[in-house]
Amino acid sequence: MSENFEVKLDGKTYLPDPSVKENSWIGDYEQTYEKFLKYPSAYWEMIADELEWFQRWDTVLQWEHPYAKWFTNAKLNITHNCLDRHVFDGRRNKVAMIWLGDNGEEMIFTYRQLYREVMRFANGLKSLGVEKGDTVCIYMPLVPEQIIAMLACARIGAVHTVVFGGFGSNALRSRIRDAQAKIVITADAGMRRGKRVELKAIVDEAVVNSSSVEKIVVLRRMSPPMELYSEIEVDFHEIMESAESECEAEVMDSEDPLFILYTSGTTGPAKGIVHTCGGYMVGTYYTTKCMFDLKDNDVMWCTADPGWITGHSYIVYGPLSMGGTILISESTPDYPDPGAWWRIIEEFDVTIFYTAPTAIRMFMKFGEEWPNRYNLSSLRILGSVGEPLNPEAFEWYYSVIGKEKCPIVDTWWQTETGMHMLTTAVGEPMKPGFAGRPVPGVVADVVDEDGEPVPPGTGGFLVIKEPWPSMMRTVHQNDERYRQYWNTIGNYYTAGDLAVKDEDGYIMILGRSDDVLIVAGHNIGSAEVESALVSHESVAEAAVIGKPDPLKGDSIKAFIILRVGFKASDKLKLDLVYHVRMNLGPIAIPSEIEFVDSLPKTRSGKIMRRVIKARELGLDLGDVSTLEE
Repeated sequence: MSENFEVKLDGKTYLPDPSVKENSWIGDYEQTYEKFLKYPSAYWEMIADELEWFQRWDTVLQWEHPYAKWFTNAKLNITHNCLDRHVFDGRRNKVAMIWLGDNGEEMIFTYRQLYREVMRFANGLKSLGVEKGDTVCIYMPLVPEQIIAMLACARIGAVHTVVFGGFGSNALRSRIRDAQAKIVITADAGMRRGKRVELKAIVDEAVVNSSSVEKIVVLRRMSPPMELYSEIEVDFHEIMESAESECEAEVMDSEDPLFILYTSGTTGPAKGIVHTCGGYMVGTYYTTKCMFDLKDNDVMWCTADPGWITGHSYIVYGPLSMGGTILISESTPDYPDPGAWWRIIEEFDVTIFYTAPTAIRMFMKFGEEWPNRYNLSSLRILGSVGEPLNPEAFEWYYSVIGKEKCPIVDTWWQTETGMHMLTTAVGEPMKPGFAGRPVPGVVADVVDEDGEPVPPGTGGFLVIKEPWPSMMRTVHQNDERYRQYWNTIGNYYTAGDLAVKDEDGYIMILGRSDDVLIVAGHNIGSAEVESALVSHESVAEAAVIGKPDPLKGDSIKAFIILRVGFKASDKLKLDLVYHVRMNLGPIAIPSEIEFVDSLPKTRSGKIMRRVIKARELGLDLGDVSTLEE
């Protein structure tokens, strides 16, 4: 970024009922954050002491830029904290997990049942030769067995790498090979919108010439059961049936790897982000407890898939380490109708609901009629993740879904960070468009390219100034790429996002730093133009890119998905141009507008502007394996 740029900051502030703060785990944000700043190691030690360790740490943090070791020489097993301690502290018959299938099928697991299933499958993996330090690839639909497999790997010290069940064979193959997976766990098929989605055939193709793979474990869901080839293929439940029922948790060092999770880079192949046992456990436990304010009688529904970091942290490890009840569903938000998710919330009395802005905007397109058909009064906390929650979506989420009583926890974080980094703590004033302030335990700021803080209202780069427990430790087989995160701007972790801070320290994410548009010498964040477009009554979603222009540097092209009931026309294009002009000024006016039916997105809901731009300019698309559309 060649220069800083001013960002217009205004809008409403919403104040939650004072009882929300009084009854929250986090309490008063300012006091808590001040306590962290004064005694950072003691702060994290206090949180870690709420969990059970086989051996206590020597030091909380050992930091040699850019490498961190957290809770050095501590011994633990994350599944002991997610399962054993609840089974033996009075929660054994509490519901741990509720699963809803695409066809309405239900399964419920208490902590005792989940504990037993995990131990039996862990012994099943051992019978296949899986040992501590081996890598296991999990490529499954969103079924209970997917979570059981993750926990079983962690139980015996195997490193899991979960690959989302929507990926094709090339993406799966590259991950299996990069991680050198010894075992692949899959299912015959998934279900989506009432239709069968083949998975096993994709695995068959992916493992060709993948010499590290010794066995394929297949969950056979469909009838009649598919035939298995006995030399390398085994049935998921059969290896459990022959396994012993007790499996002691492997003693892990705090810095032993827990999992590798692949995320698309802006260039080149997907990056294998490595997270370790101790710090990741502490970070996800803490943020689930304090940012979502999870209580013992809550039902938490995070609509992500465990194939993504959101699912790892806020479906599996965070809520289960807290002893919470999680709901998972194979269903899609608008099948069999746009009331599907609201029906689930009503039926299961969901109290904490965590979803993506792209889903919220899709529901806005369908209107208030669908959620208004259902009783959503059980909801207590609403969360958002994946990309900036624009003010219009915030307003709709707050009023239509939350009935103006639920705090909105708009979270900014990354696969690399492992846990929430910015949000508005429950009970604190909420500002539409702003993610919020740094989580206590996180030191974040908005700086220029030299690492100097920029004034409020001035755009800059979002950085994290100090290490945190759940930070990634490296990029698998590419440590140089890891070091780039910490060596781009000063000695700070550079997130790659543009942001702006207001006078109160609230941070708004403007978009990726490689999504900046330079129009006639002015820097414009893509998210700002998109937010202006989405604020028009006709627009459900928008993505903008910069196209090379000999005079302006960049000209802006907008891709628009319309809400139901609106039709594309030249008149509407003129209306949208005028709308942007009135919101942002003439410099931000799109030169072109194209109406489209869909936009390329990652599975977590982020719009992939680089893919749109590459297609528009006829360039190579690079790695697009994490795209939904």
